[in-house]
Amino acid sequence: MTDYPQQPPPGPPPQQPPPGGYPSYPGPEGGRPADRPAGFFKALFDFSFTHFVTPKIVKFAYVLATILLALIYVGLVISGFASDEPAYGLIVLVLGAVGFIVYLALIRMTLELYVSIVRMSEDIHKRLPGG
Repeated sequence: MTDYPQQPPPGPPPQQPPPGGYPSYPGPEGGRPADRPAGFFKALFDFSFTHFVTPKIVKFAYVLATILLALIYVGLVISGFASDEPAYGLIVLVLGAVGFIVYLALIRMTLELYVSIVRMSEDIHKRLPGG
């Protein structure tokens, strides 16, 4: 078999990365790195609302909601079995678990909605000229 020399593909020559790395993404600022996110207290007391606090507190809010729902569920189960009717305790045990899962899912979806809105706002702000 004979080896034929390979010809370059048609079109303009590929751009070479700058020395020491890859080319930066040409964003509206010409590839300028994004500003560092603010800390919790800086974002909390930012009266110009340039930094968002929602992504920083959403984990805490979800854990707090989970704990509160679990305490309510346990309290309902205890009160159900403490009643005079034992069937009421079993009903609360089964239906309370379903309610716990449904409410936890609704809380999770609501928190995800808040975070996604904040992320979209941050992305739009970065893409705007001068942002």
